[in-house]
Amino acid sequence: MGAAALLLSFALRLDGFSGNFWKFVAAAALFGFIVSITGFFLGLNRGVWRYASLSDFLAIAGVTTASLAIFTVIEFLVDRLNSIPRSSILIAWAFAIVFLAGPRAAYRVYRNRHDVRKGKVAKGSAKNVLLIGATDNAEAFIRTIKERKSASVEVLAILDERGRRTGRAIRGIPVVGPLNNLPQILDRFEARGRRAEAIILTRSREEYQQYASLEELVDVAAQQKVELLALPNLLDMKSIDAEIQLSPIKLEDLLQRAPVRLDTQKISAMIGGKNVMITGAGGSIGSELARQVLDLSPLSLVLVDANEYALYCIKSELSQKHPDLPIHAVLCNVREREAISNVVETHAPNLIFHAAALKHVPMVEAQPIEGIFTNAIGTRNVADAALRWKVSKMIMVSTDKAVNPANVMGATKRMAEMYCQAMDIDQKTSTTRFMTVRFGNVLGSAGSVVPLFEQQIRAGGPVTVTHPDIVRFFMTIPEACLLVLQAAAHDPDDVNERGRIFVLDMGSPVKIADLARNLIRLSGLRPDTDIQIAYTGLRPGEKLYEELFDSNETLRETGSPGILAASARSIERAMIERIFDEMQRMIDRLDLEGALRLLQSTVPEFTAGPDIHLTMSNTRSLRQ
Repeated sequence: MGAAALLLSFALRLDGFSGNFWKFVAAAALFGFIVSITGFFLGLNRGVWRYASLSDFLAIAGVTTASLAIFTVIEFLVDRLNSIPRSSILIAWAFAIVFLAGPRAAYRVYRNRHDVRKGKVAKGSAKNVLLIGATDNAEAFIRTIKERKSASVEVLAILDERGRRTGRAIRGIPVVGPLNNLPQILDRFEARGRRAEAIILTRSREEYQQYASLEELVDVAAQQKVELLALPNLLDMKSIDAEIQLSPIKLEDLLQRAPVRLDTQKISAMIGGKNVMITGAGGSIGSELARQVLDLSPLSLVLVDANEYALYCIKSELSQKHPDLPIHAVLCNVREREAISNVVETHAPNLIFHAAALKHVPMVEAQPIEGIFTNAIGTRNVADAALRWKVSKMIMVSTDKAVNPANVMGATKRMAEMYCQAMDIDQKTSTTRFMTVRFGNVLGSAGSVVPLFEQQIRAGGPVTVTHPDIVRFFMTIPEACLLVLQAAAHDPDDVNERGRIFVLDMGSPVKIADLARNLIRLSGLRPDTDIQIAYTGLRPGEKLYEELFDSNETLRETGSPGILAASARSIERAMIERIFDEMQRMIDRLDLEGALRLLQSTVPEFTAGPDIHLTMSNTRSLRQ
């Protein structure tokens, strides 16, 4: 191609070869040889013509320029450029680029059309979609589905939420208008017999929220009964042949809070090369903690849970992902003091994350002894074992329900907090740090409202909410666990800071009714039309709102984003140990009234509900 380009430039420049044909052929052969050698060393031959693109064109231009520069220098040294017209060099440069790039472009066009015909989806089987966002990601998606042998979607149009590219086109797909015209655009395509079945968001949630409201988009999609999907960042795909996974918009995308992104350097230093133990490892928080801990390369991981199946599931999952790391699954109940102590002695963990708890408020309200035994006494058993076997740090996972508790579950967690505080403050326990991390609800955890709402929506409704004004703090399970790890990595320099409770910044509280409506919309349905919302009244022990810290607790910054430290009321270790000893005796005697009275006196801010008062009254009557 290089030789042909130079010969053609001579022919055009000189109107023929005028008797110097072989001289010009020799010059063309030399140039062709130079192009071949230069192209070989610069890797031009390694490009795959099927995927020729702008980068290949630039490489061709570079090879041609370098080759002509070398050729010109050689001709100047040999004959001072007297034997060839100098302007032909520039003409040859243009021809060489066309000759080298043209076949590649032609082959790519041929293969694209050939593959489309060969793997064309049966008419009507491809899903018609609209793209939201005239972005680079949208262009990559359109290009990819056009180049694939088959495509399960057909892009009808693109909507630019900023309205800046309306009337233009990306790879032949028109940009039809701003987002507020979406209903009319959907109606227009439906009138043409090409109804859009899905809307695909091409931007990330954070980027989209800068220009438009994601909630409004979800609402329009629900009203029009079209599926709303999110496109991954195709520029991050590991392989050009990787399957494009279109995922539904998730509830956490509508939480009105920026995702937590923390520096994991301190966390890695805390976990890496250490033996780590997690109680309640089969639960929502415990299992996610286990996943994140394993990603930080611990020396070993000990999973402790009383639920055999849950323990089996998380052990199997983690063993498949990390076959080279030692993972021990231990079936043990934290209520068994000697058993948990033996586990700690046997596996010698450096850190213990204590996530085992009974957390379902109405269930614990109906069976208070069980909640006290697991949440309070169980925490003491783990803490005492950690101190006895010189564990460096124990981190207890607490809840916002421990603040001014209105139920037994919250009161038991506050009692557990008090025990860990006392252990951390006591000078005799300086070998072990006892830390407490407190946060609110996590989306999708076992027993939370989200799985219940999803089940009710699938069943056709109604979705049951206890009160129209009830609000809760929410974050995702991975976010909560990452913040737990970050809080655990925080080491206060001042001894006077020991005993503080770390509180995770949960953002603004969310109305449960709004949460239910968003879930209905994300299912492609209309709240109060397709799915009704029924208000059932507050459950026993349930509050309209939760608090992350008490008004009497002093808050201070920790230096870690998203984490505050609260100075809560504490009791001396000797006193709290006597209280727990007495509580253990009452549990052994099944003295429900005595246990509840002791719980209330230990946690004076606990406001027992009418069901608890009735339980105490019934217990007293039975004794009499």
